[in-house]
Amino acid sequence: MRYSFRTENDKAAFERFVLDNGGIYMQSAKWADVKKEWHSTLYSGFDENGTRVLTALVMERHIPLAGKISYCPAGAVCDCENAELIKAFADFMRAEMKKNGITALFFDPCTELRINGEKQKRGVKVHGNLVSAGFTLNTDASKCLYKAPVQLILSLKDANGVPYTPEKLLKGFEKGVRYSVRIGEQRGLTEEVYTIDDVKNDPSVMRDFLDVMHDTSSRDDFVERSGDYCERLLEVFGKDGMDIMLVYYDKEKDRAQQEARLKRRAELEKALPEAPEKKVRGIKEEIESVDRQTEHYETRVKETADDPREKICVSGGLTVHYNGMSSCLFGGAKDLLRNELRSSHYFNFRRICRSVALGNDFHDLGYVLLKNTPPDADGTLGECVPQDNFEGICAFKKSFGADYIEYIGEYVLVADKLKYFSYSHLIDPAREVQAVVNRIVRKGRNNG
Repeated sequence: MRYSFRTENDKAAFERFVLDNGGIYMQSAKWADVKKEWHSTLYSGFDENGTRVLTALVMERHIPLAGKISYCPAGAVCDCENAELIKAFADFMRAEMKKNGITALFFDPCTELRINGEKQKRGVKVHGNLVSAGFTLNTDASKCLYKAPVQLILSLKDANGVPYTPEKLLKGFEKGVRYSVRIGEQRGLTEEVYTIDDVKNDPSVMRDFLDVMHDTSSRDDFVERSGDYCERLLEVFGKDGMDIMLVYYDKEKDRAQQEARLKRRAELEKALPEAPEKKVRGIKEEIESVDRQTEHYETRVKETADDPREKICVSGGLTVHYNGMSSCLFGGAKDLLRNELRSSHYFNFRRICRSVALGNDFHDLGYVLLKNTPPDADGTLGECVPQDNFEGICAFKKSFGADYIEYIGEYVLVADKLKYFSYSHLIDPAREVQAVVNRIVRKGRNNG
């Protein structure tokens, strides 16, 4: 079979192919509109019958010392098990790179290599196809151009395509998570979902979200995104494709529930003297439970005494809903009441509930950063292990019943060996220095 490739000008046809063939949001033409800092080109591939068999968003950017590099986010949308197609596409891209003076093409397909540690035959085969076509595997997963090859993904439907109910999913969470979710509403938590229209009408929505992300980035040491970037995401994917969910601590709701608990306690105290012996223990335990909840309530009142607002944003995140997958792009919690409310558990459950309500198949809780990853004996990417500061984040995401998905990794098609050597040997040290500077600046800003 012969294949031909061309620059694609029909965005609608490109997008239909992505949607019809299981593509994700990063393979969408819309992603090019988000990543304005890159120069983007859409490519389509056709078989000898003129049938479209491939789409690829390729983004180009100049990097000091390395020249221009290209990146195909999440790889091309195509049958990656078709060795002839992959080889033909690689040959085409070599010619494009030579014509446009590109140093290297980075390519990280959404092909599973392991699911919960179990090796996938398809992943091994696709790895072989890419290597045979001239791609080189980056065996150090701690140094990827854009994203680490691990996602934590929760299935929202059973093997027959029947959606799970939120309560069914909740039962699959770890015990501590279930407890935190169930006490969330009892401690005054409530959530709201906002779209681009809401953000434009009420700037406080974006301010609350950015405050959440600022506290989270300070704790977990990652780069914050600007409000302009987040608003661009919301704008590009639209009100049906992306939203911000914010969780609030509602003082009025918490007060009302505390008053109800105290009323119940008074009723228990009144009933205790005449209660049958077999019920005395249960009544006393319920009274003790109310007293413990009262202690927690008083802690919340004390910690928020200086804040005049009746509703305080304590958690939130930005989620894209695309082609049956809800993907958590950003999310976190404020330092305020963080341990008292455990709002991250409640927030992520409500986020999952929204994914179920939208009828999606999967809920992607996001990535974790990884340690250096030596290859397996068969040349594929070795077992992916979270960096020390991401072990807790990884465990947190697994606690929601998510599968640990290891993809085949990042591959590179090199056109200019000298410039690529500069990239691979000089850029990483520069990034490490910049990361240290960013941490110092952030710390100074927080203390200022």
